[in-house]
Amino acid sequence: MNLRSSTRDEPEINLTSLIDVVLLLLVFFMITTSFVRESHIALRLPEASESRQPPGAAEVLEISVGADGSYRVNGRALIDARPETLRAAIRLVSADELPGPVTISADARAPHQAVVTAMDVAGRLGHVEIRIATTDVRDDD
Repeated sequence: MNLRSSTRDEPEINLTSLIDVVLLLLVFFMITTSFVRESHIALRLPEASESRQPPGAAEVLEISVGADGSYRVNGRALIDARPETLRAAIRLVSADELPGPVTISADARAPHQAVVTAMDVAGRLGHVEIRIATTDVRDDD
């Protein structure tokens, strides 16, 4: 019979492996965050200014894009918003002329794709000078 009290050994917590894991995680996150680069595009926005067309310059072709994505070429509405229809209308308006400047005026709520389609069609027809029409915002103080 054992009458003496048994001495219990205190459990020993070994922190070495825990520290190793934490340090490895820290190194992993430090390395992977340096690879993450936010994509930034340096944009220089155009400024609107009053400019008049010089005398003897080629007539400007105007393409208007409505809020619903519909097109107008020199004020005449097209029957649909397909690129083929827009291409045919531009060819009809500038039949015998060399490709001159194109002004695209779009509604603020116009779909971005409609504006890009108008620019693409004009570019494929040889128009290299494409202007985006803007309006002046007046501050009423």
